[in-house]
Amino acid sequence: MAEELLKGGNAVICEDEKGRGWKRIDSPSEVRINHNEVPSNISYKEFVFSKTEPIFYFKNRKENYELAEAADGNGKIVFLGAKPCDARSVEIMSKVFNWDYKDKFFNEKAERTIVIGVACSYKDEFCFCTSVNINPASPEGSDIFLVPLDEKEYAVRIITEKGKEFISPYLKYLTEGNAARSEEALGKIKWPGKKFEPGKVREWIGNNFEHKLFDEIGSTCLGCGQCAFACPVCHCFDIVDEECSYECGRRMKNWDACQFGLFTLHSSGHNPRDNQNKRYRQRIAHKFKYYADKFGEILCTGCGRCSRGCPVQIDIAQVAAEINSTANRV
Repeated sequence: MAEELLKGGNAVICEDEKGRGWKRIDSPSEVRINHNEVPSNISYKEFVFSKTEPIFYFKNRKENYELAEAADGNGKIVFLGAKPCDARSVEIMSKVFNWDYKDKFFNEKAERTIVIGVACSYKDEFCFCTSVNINPASPEGSDIFLVPLDEKEYAVRIITEKGKEFISPYLKYLTEGNAARSEEALGKIKWPGKKFEPGKVREWIGNNFEHKLFDEIGSTCLGCGQCAFACPVCHCFDIVDEECSYECGRRMKNWDACQFGLFTLHSSGHNPRDNQNKRYRQRIAHKFKYYADKFGEILCTGCGRCSRGCPVQIDIAQVAAEINSTANRV
């Protein structure tokens, strides 16, 4: 079946063999479905929300500019083996990319996306999906969902109409399943314990904008942006014009992060978030309050990537748990 998926112009994306990130594969031998090991260092969001991409190209004429649109892609983008904490990412980000302006660059790729998710059998001290309304057996965000029965056999569940349409040509490769067996397999998965109540965190942030907790954590943060770039749902970007010569150039959309000092620097020189304390407060508030207020979604999937990779060991779940504990004492 993997060989058939690679045909017809599909871009099949799997975790790489070293667990660093996700890559487009060229042969069935590269297929890797990681349901029982630590998540990759970074998510697959770059295949839907590109690290950098052209918005348009321009040529400078004597009296005006000539613009050329960036080329659109085609063919399906198939994410194979997405844990629930990754599978939810496109749905969550789509809220902001379709708010006051519909971002055609995101939407064009999201429309071509097929998410083949997998139930997750892994948990460590950094996992907290159950604290943000996700769980290791959740098919939400997946078009097709795999349940590991053993190391080589999976039960296949069709979740969406999009998934049903996509998988119909491949049904000949599947055999009739056993619902009881797959339910038994799901029942054996050990869920991460709940570390905080997101509703309490959201309420506390709204009432404690100047709390000393943000100063304490912000004084530790380096502002390196690792957390934002590893996160499945962080979506900040900037737009810059790049000239290749006097006569031509391009307008580019690039990843950015609210943890960078330049992110909110005004042309006047004023910066409303002029230290790391304020910038880390923004990170926490955006994820657990502002996005939830605006879109009814928590801007976090509990994957733990930001905490595993933080060079100064800031654990976002511990921060949220401390906020929760503080709220309970009030």
